[in-house]
Amino acid sequence: MANSAVPVLSIRNLSAGYEQETILQDVNLEVYNGDFIGLIGPNGGGKSTLLKVILGLLPAQSGQVTILGQDVRHGRHTIGYVPQFVESDRAFPISVWDTVRMGLLTGWNLFHRLSNQEKGQIEAALAEVGMLDLRQSAMGELSGGQRQRVFIARALVANPKILLLDEPTASVDPNVTKDIYELLSQLNQKMAIVLVSHDMMAVSSFTKTIACLNRKLVYHNSKELSAETLNDVYGCPVDLIAHGIPHRVFAAHEEQSHG
Repeated sequence: MANSAVPVLSIRNLSAGYEQETILQDVNLEVYNGDFIGLIGPNGGGKSTLLKVILGLLPAQSGQVTILGQDVRHGRHTIGYVPQFVESDRAFPISVWDTVRMGLLTGWNLFHRLSNQEKGQIEAALAEVGMLDLRQSAMGELSGGQRQRVFIARALVANPKILLLDEPTASVDPNVTKDIYELLSQLNQKMAIVLVSHDMMAVSSFTKTIACLNRKLVYHNSKELSAETLNDVYGCPVDLIAHGIPHRVFAAHEEQSHG
């Protein structure tokens, strides 16, 4: 694995949560350039909370998060983030181009006059995800897979060093899920990726290593997961993780006698 000497993301002894409840407890993780980490764990285990801390949306209760050696406030501009797919008003008249433009540091202001460099960044991001030819199309005209590619382009437009994705294929047609993961594998050649997903079959196929989070993080810089580790994280034996089920972890069932 092509690790650099300095991690792009370092999490040390992190605890975080909301008001009086601590969700994350003593989490430690280092992410290096070239890493592609699949982050799995049960609902409520802290995956979204961890992303919020990394993005600077939630302060740590204790511990430290650094991005390229900087604190979150100064380093978060080097992170590209793709949130969970949320169905929006398809009648809202926003184009593919303007959606990606919003990923620029000045992109929130659509009255801002784009420089030639910024136009080039938008074109490059759209080309990278295969959506440049549809740049003038309305977002409401696109398929779910195409829309997700545009959202990935929006995360890429500011040239991040690390890409965070939260369930990027949860609302995408299963037929195009593989295409999205193959795109991420290509992007991983030049940036680190942390992928939150319940889709263990996709995670095991496309990521390089797997981390398990249920308030505490288990990560051995490996793709191998023991039955003991999964049992500790999910609180039950894991027999199957399949596509299309909101909570894709199933407990083992004892064989019942029918008399």
